[in-house]
Amino acid sequence: MRAALLAAALAAAGGQGALAAPRAEFMGSILLPSGDPLLGGLSGLQFSPDGRDFIALSDRGGLAAGEVERDEGGAVVGIRMSGPVIVLRGREGLPLDAPYGDSEGLRIAADGSLLISFEQMHRVAHYRIDGSLIDTLPVPLPFAGFPANSGFEALALAADGSVYAIPEGDAAGQADYPIYRLRGGAWAQAGVLRGAGTFRPVDAQFGPDGRLYVLERDFWPLLGFQTRLRRVTLGPDGVAADEPLLETRAGRFGNLEGLSLWQDEGGGLHATMVSDDNFLPVQVSQFVDWRLAD
Repeated sequence: MRAALLAAALAAAGGQGALAAPRAEFMGSILLPSGDPLLGGLSGLQFSPDGRDFIALSDRGGLAAGEVERDEGGAVVGIRMSGPVIVLRGREGLPLDAPYGDSEGLRIAADGSLLISFEQMHRVAHYRIDGSLIDTLPVPLPFAGFPANSGFEALALAADGSVYAIPEGDAAGQADYPIYRLRGGAWAQAGVLRGAGTFRPVDAQFGPDGRLYVLERDFWPLLGFQTRLRRVTLGPDGVAADEPLLETRAGRFGNLEGLSLWQDEGGGLHATMVSDDNFLPVQVSQFVDWRLAD
């Protein structure tokens, strides 16, 4: 069971229902199994480069791994979990308690280890695949000023090993969102993601084209969650280009918080998203698949 989890980590190192999807095509969605009581609140996701194996992160400090079967279009049509949810542990080897266990973003390093971002106690930490802590990355003073539930959800890892993180920001939306980069042991601002309305960044990943794909989420009372995906080009002076790829109508999908990119055999780029059910029976944990245009 754990071998499958490790294999996924090592491998990963290397519209219907849409209001506006000029650069993305909806391929399908599927509910995740609900047998494990710890399998919920999924907010981080990474697939292997071929889109077959995955690791998902719960916002209560849990890691879940599995593999999927996809149809010819790239949509998930079957899911097999690789074992029970693995619980993240702290320096003393004990499971993380609140408020330290609000894990949100997940990326897999070149050596198969994990980078995980946390809200509440705002930080990015380095973990082994078995859930044990390696270390916590530097935490500069500005991070302490993030609101309690508005810290790092979007976490990305560049090809050169630099870590990028974007805070979720104010629930009412804001004019811009700083993009932080950790390089050479120091955090600095690498650019600004311009806000629009009440969408908030909840995940991000660099694609094989070197551009940053940013998943955003909005909430409409009585209607539900709305999703947007943007493709951002970062240059030496910050954001050089910002292209919308898709925007769904409110309530079409669940609370999509995790994003993972992968490529099919022909080199086509796909995005799979996972929803956070907040451990509530009225919400769902699901994968949603898109095929992205060049």
